[in-house]
Amino acid sequence: MPASRRNALIVALVAIVCGVLFYKAESFWGVITCGLIGLWSLIGALPVMDGGWRFKTGLATVVLFGAGIILWPTIDTMSGGRAKCPAYFRDNIKFGIVKGLDLQGGMRLVYTVEVEEAIRDKRDRFADDMRQELAISYKFHSGDGIITRDAANKLDEKVHISLPESAVIKVKFTDPADMSKIDDRFNKKFGTEMSQQRSTTPGELSFKIRGEVETQIRERAVAQAKDTVSKRVDEMGLREASVTIRDEDIIIEVPGQDQKAFDDIKEIIRKTARLEFKMVDDEGAGKFFDVPESQLTAAGADKEGISIFSEQAPNGPGKSVEKAYYAIITRRSDAKGQFIESLADTLKRFKAWTSTLNAPDDHTIGYAIRTETTTDDVTGVTETKEVGWRTYYLFSRAEVTGDYITDAMVSQDTNQGMGGYYVAVTFSPAGADRFEEITGANIQKRFAIILDDNIDSAPVIKSKIAGGRASITLGAGDPETQLANARKLELVLRSGALPAPITPSNESMIGPSLGKDAIQQAVKGMLVGSSLVLAFMMFYYRKSGVVADLAVLFNLFLQMAILASFSATMTVPGIAGLALTLGMSVDVNVLVNERIREELRAGRSIRAAVDAGYDKAFSSILDGHVTVFISGLILAQYGSGPVKGFAVTLIVGIICSLFTGVFCTRLVFDWWVRHAKVKRLSVGAEF
Repeated sequence: MPASRRNALIVALVAIVCGVLFYKAESFWGVITCGLIGLWSLIGALPVMDGGWRFKTGLATVVLFGAGIILWPTIDTMSGGRAKCPAYFRDNIKFGIVKGLDLQGGMRLVYTVEVEEAIRDKRDRFADDMRQELAISYKFHSGDGIITRDAANKLDEKVHISLPESAVIKVKFTDPADMSKIDDRFNKKFGTEMSQQRSTTPGELSFKIRGEVETQIRERAVAQAKDTVSKRVDEMGLREASVTIRDEDIIIEVPGQDQKAFDDIKEIIRKTARLEFKMVDDEGAGKFFDVPESQLTAAGADKEGISIFSEQAPNGPGKSVEKAYYAIITRRSDAKGQFIESLADTLKRFKAWTSTLNAPDDHTIGYAIRTETTTDDVTGVTETKEVGWRTYYLFSRAEVTGDYITDAMVSQDTNQGMGGYYVAVTFSPAGADRFEEITGANIQKRFAIILDDNIDSAPVIKSKIAGGRASITLGAGDPETQLANARKLELVLRSGALPAPITPSNESMIGPSLGKDAIQQAVKGMLVGSSLVLAFMMFYYRKSGVVADLAVLFNLFLQMAILASFSATMTVPGIAGLALTLGMSVDVNVLVNERIREELRAGRSIRAAVDAGYDKAFSSILDGHVTVFISGLILAQYGSGPVKGFAVTLIVGIICSLFTGVFCTRLVFDWWVRHAKVKRLSVGAEF
């Protein structure tokens, strides 16, 4: 036995043994890889042709079988179970081709990114940086770490920074002579992105974000929002969904007909997931919410169900605020005590009233859900209800934000009798240091954890918190509801917060009848066109036409497998791309067959005609495929939606066409002329 065949058998044996080991280790792709290597090696050990031909034939065979394995679950699904894919393959192959929105109907959502909020966030960061720079100039701050609350209070006595508009910052010095603090160093830091405007009021300056910077912020906010929504869609396993942008709109298309799934998708996609940690100003609340009864009545607080209460709150080691005032509102209910108003509507009324209180620029009002727990005297069942909202008086500056979060995971509180759930978040090293610094500087004060503008909790800082970890509770409710909410929160935190809120601007449902009509017409056109072309090839080129038809079908099969491997969504434009690449695959075989015919007419031998035919046709084939490939890349880069789907299908088809039309068909012709040694090559009626 030749050494090459003996080595091939040894490789096949080793592959079989490794496959068994992988099977015991429950490694599906290890088993498949070893099986394909074993098949390749066995073909290499066959006593036919030379080693090079066996190697190439083994490669083509392995590609065929590999494509079949990848595509089997998809074929089973699309055939309604008639292909009978084994459970071992179906359970381990998680990807496949799915029908797009235009083929099976579904939901189309359009959200508008509130880019003004992103501009306000950028303005707020500029304002914080300005406070820090001015505090350094006044020597209230050393420049190390964040500015302390005492330093901020001292600074406010010297200079007040206000935020009158979304892109404007006003700086007003108590002493106009202090305007010299706006020196070259200050202007160098902020002058690139902000323009300075002097006011007629002595000691006052205005800074406005430049127009080109605003444009960049808008574009970046939309791009980041699109990326975040895409991550959330991917985390949900919605591989068939597509996310695109148009101006300041994000368009999400989700095929299917499950309304409950659509509702979950909308809830998760829209959630901003903006996480902030802010200090509670209980001492300031004692003054801010200490509103006379007459003023409350005049403002309509009694009609809205709003009341003012006070509580004792810690205010540092050994200190406390005896009367930290806060406002509450209760949901409207009917005569039987049943709530007739949603929490969202109640909060809207509450915010409308608190907006009349005119909080200063460096403070904001936070809102937390109020709950009441009751126990049924007969059954003994305890029930917790969300009855309304309460306020917290907060410093505006977020001491720590969700930007520092690197991980989030659902955990269970084993200390609770019912096993409550919460989400544990982990901060980056920089976030951990900041969190530790803030908690160390504010012991025995309340620290509000704010998610999407609603306060999750306001715990008292007992000691400096190191390690960069925090937890977010899920409020009241049964454990199953808590777990579901915790998983949704984990998903949105892991995928990142939206850079700005998004609001729904359009929602439409596409019925399945549209998809049915579209797919029937598209498939019918593809089948009729392809069948006519294949029939012509068989009629005109005889046996060589049959080889060409098999190569074309192999091309289609391989394209579908590649598309399935990265969970492509099949749309009508994608079907058009398949039909086009099939036509190009036919062109490859036409060029080869015509070149071979020319060589035979010139009197060459069959073997020489085949060699010369492939060599001379290859340059034309390559040129044509490269130009189409470049066109496909351009469409994929700059196109979106259906155009991009068409381009991806086209690119995949070009690659497969070269492999099947040149590499695979050459193996058949080599077999004919070198092993079968045919006397007459069937490439048309005249030969």
